[in-house]
Amino acid sequence: MRVALFVTCVNDALYPRTGIAVVRLLERLGVTVDFPAAQSCCGQPQYNTGFRHETEPLVRRTAQALAGYAYVVTPSGSCAAMIREHYPRIGRKAAAEGRGDALAELAADLAPRVYELTEFLVDVLGVSDVGAHFPHTVTYHPSCHGLRALGLGDRPRRLLAAVKDLDLVELPGAQECCGFGGTFAVKNPDVSAAMGTDKTAAAAATGAEVLCGADNSCLAHLDGLLRRAGSPLRTLHLAEILAATEREPLR
Repeated sequence: MRVALFVTCVNDALYPRTGIAVVRLLERLGVTVDFPAAQSCCGQPQYNTGFRHETEPLVRRTAQALAGYAYVVTPSGSCAAMIREHYPRIGRKAAAEGRGDALAELAADLAPRVYELTEFLVDVLGVSDVGAHFPHTVTYHPSCHGLRALGLGDRPRRLLAAVKDLDLVELPGAQECCGFGGTFAVKNPDVSAAMGTDKTAAAAATGAEVLCGADNSCLAHLDGLLRRAGSPLRTLHLAEILAATEREPLR
């Protein structure tokens, strides 16, 4: 099986280890991974700020870059939700404004082929035990897009629960937003920081060594708050845990 990796601009610029971990993990499971070099931002920051027309070139670019793949895998629930939920809406609005059907057709073709990483592992590959080893205590924060937009449910937790020697502890108030919300954190910094502080306090109270998530944007927000508080709790993307094995531990 061959898939395209849509790594997202946040991971490409700030968290390249997550993209590397996804490739290691998928290749270990027998998947051939391509990285279409023409990919860029999905357009979520622009769209969330109200610049729909300015988002259209990014919709077009992303759809064209990822054309021809039956499966597009991304380690980001928020970017997956942007493509699956909002790309078709953007395309339909462009058509309704008399600018043709081309964008709508590109969006409709791409959207059903995009899978968040845990969806792809559980639903497409049919695995929950990926052969990982991570001897640490971990608590999991489900990001809003994964939880509410994609309906990931217990897929991430099932994958974590199957990791050898990993002690998974429940996060109190797990379904509460961490306060990041993309441009929300910029427009409403005090509210965002207060929500994040509640989340990090709940995570620290579990006694876990690692706060795990499936969206590095949320983890960046939480990690900043933890570092400012001097907390020893570290944040880590789910893919990096799943990529770790006894032979090749997390570095």
